Amino acid sequence: MRVASLGSGSKGNSTVIEGREGRLLLDLGFGLKETIRRLARLDLTPMDIDAVLVTHEHADHINGVAAFSRKFHIPAYMTPSTYDAKRTGPLPALKPIQYEQSFAIGSIQVEPVVVPHDAREPCQFIFSEESSRVGVLTDLGHISAHVRDRYHDCDLLMLECNYDKEMLASGPYPVALKRRVAGDFGHLSNEQAAELVGTLNLPRLQNLVISHVSEKNNQPALAKSALTRVLCGWEGVLTLASQADGFGWIDLSP
Repeated sequence: MRVASLGSGSKGNSTVIEGREGRLLLDLGFGLKETIRRLARLDLTPMDIDAVLVTHEHADHINGVAAFSRKFHIPAYMTPSTYDAKRTGPLPALKPIQYEQSFAIGSIQVEPVVVPHDAREPCQFIFSEESSRVGVLTDLGHISAHVRDRYHDCDLLMLECNYDKEMLASGPYPVALKRRVAGDFGHLSNEQAAELVGTLNLPRLQNLVISHVSEKNNQPALAKSALTRVLCGWEGVLTLASQADGFGWIDLSP
């Protein structure tokens, strides 16, 4: 299994998960032309994609799903209430999913995990193939016991480091939006992400990807500093998923 990102942040998100059989996009917040351009950087075309999965209905995760799914006849998987939020219009290839009910796309096992976020029926995902396990965990306001348990054993983890507390407090957002971001159903701070990392099965973790970094309320260097404080002696690779470029292919060792 291997993983790449088309981009990560408040202007658009999309992750590519590829198995021996099957290749999918997780979220699609970019327009059609931009999606095609970003796929080409990975030597992919829309016809190489077997499915699009959606975590929740916020624009930076769903804006490109409808056009992509309809134009290329690609099934779109999401929870019923995410679809009912009416951000996509009719989707002839809609595939409803449920929390904690695993399913397969080709050789990839997909596990939707319930998370605390201010959307109708949000989830994040864990992907497995044979002994490899990939977790994607962004857009949640706190680490629930369930999330901590489900993401403990991953070979690769994409983890939200959305904001630095001091930058958010002194930044340009209105007070209400600051409270929303820092609330229990908002986003993870660098410190919250680091606290989770400190509890993971680090000997197993090969790759940790800093994800969904706010351009106004954080800096990659601050996120990296927070994480490295709990990664002493860790032998894996720390990567950034940027808004402009995402990241290139990461192959998981069997």
